[in-house]
Amino acid sequence: MRKTYILEELDCAHCAAEIEAAVGKLEGVTKSTVAFLTQKLTIEVDDAKADKITKEIKKVVKKYEPDVEVVEK
Repeated sequence: MRKTYILEELDCAHCAAEIEAAVGKLEGVTKSTVAFLTQKLTIEVDDAKADKITKEIKKVVKKYEPDVEVVEK
């Protein structure tokens, strides 16, 4: 399943790369991509984990960019 999130107020390209790598390591995530210019995070996730993954993604994003809001698209 593909899910897309908006990373509102993302303003650090290095942090975007760190978020992409960290989200890609979450259990159930098979692919993670952050498009810095559009502030979008797109993931491929196992259907069984899809409902619980948003909470984990928010924790990862807050670790690297505390002021960024994660909005599920």
